[in-house]
Amino acid sequence: MKLSEFQNAVDDEFGTAYGNVVVNDVVLSGVGDRTAREALAAGVPARDVWLALCEATDVPPSRRHGVGLREPAEG
Repeated sequence: MKLSEFQNAVDDEFGTAYGNVVVNDVVLSGVGDRTAREALAAGVPARDVWLALCEATDVPPSRRHGVGLREPAEG
């Protein structure tokens, strides 16, 4: 996942304004107890940050693939 895809996924899921709040304020245990912004700045892959953000904010698994990305195959 590219950074632009991450931002599109955040905007699509949360809206632009609230998405900015979520990215800057929600602490994600899945990426070392950092915010998404901090994790990305530290070099954590955008896909890992997106999945940690989804987990922390209860995004349903069916929407975790993000905008423009293919949902992983089941099995």
